[in-house]
Amino acid sequence: MHAIVAPDVIADAAQVEEQWDEFVTGRYREGKSEAEFRVYDATANPTVAEFYRLNHQFQTYDFVLAKEAEYLPLQKAEMSIWEAAEFLNTLVDDSDPDTDLTQIEHLLQTSEAIRADGHPRWMVAAGFVHDLAKVLCLWGEPQWAVVGDTFPVGCAYSEHIVFPEYFAANPDRTNAIFQTKYGVYEPNCGLSNVHMSWGHDAYGAKVMEPYLPEEAIYMLRYHSFYAAHKHGAYDYLMSAHDRTMFEWVNKFNQYDLYSKGRPKPNLAEVKPYYDALFQEFFPARIAW
Repeated sequence: MHAIVAPDVIADAAQVEEQWDEFVTGRYREGKSEAEFRVYDATANPTVAEFYRLNHQFQTYDFVLAKEAEYLPLQKAEMSIWEAAEFLNTLVDDSDPDTDLTQIEHLLQTSEAIRADGHPRWMVAAGFVHDLAKVLCLWGEPQWAVVGDTFPVGCAYSEHIVFPEYFAANPDRTNAIFQTKYGVYEPNCGLSNVHMSWGHDAYGAKVMEPYLPEEAIYMLRYHSFYAAHKHGAYDYLMSAHDRTMFEWVNKFNQYDLYSKGRPKPNLAEVKPYYDALFQEFFPARIAW
């Protein structure tokens, strides 16, 4: 494995950056109230709505299995935490109606809020790395296969998934088994046996699995599973262990979401702290 430095790859990444930034303006505002977050309105946020139209159309069961086979062996590259963060520094997530900050600013908002509340250092580390797997764009993945809310595939869609009407165009709609409550799964089979829509959550959890405790891996794996941690959807697929671990997911979610209204962090001031933190938990280079 090797670091991603080839000029053609960098050029492709730059095109993705330009595409991601082109239509995204005005979503960040310091001091937003909690009620102002996650307002999904197709008229008010046409770019976000278009993102979910594509996401819900193309995130099929077969697509997810193919991406898991491609990426989860972690044979794409080796990068340090800072290298991954620096690449993401110019990216803006089109699925998010709440911020147009750079990714590194959002990572620091999240981790600094966790740190300020005195949580364990592993949780601060999880806060910083939780979105790093958006480096999927390095390998040409479209936004709808990188970011956005996640949901199980291979079973019926919950009405609590944002823009559920867009699933009408998904080919899995024609599979009778996929449209039943349990689909290809068994009751309370455990989320480790459930295939989630593909994106940075699943990829990031796999990358960080050797380095962080299980509570942190749950945070990474399910931090975009809003239908579950906001509405309690898909509880019938969860095991008792999942429900225990989801207490950590719910705790983390408050920092991931509501920290977006906090002041922008000063990287130069906090970087020495994070240099030491990364040395504590991660090797110099990580397999992606």
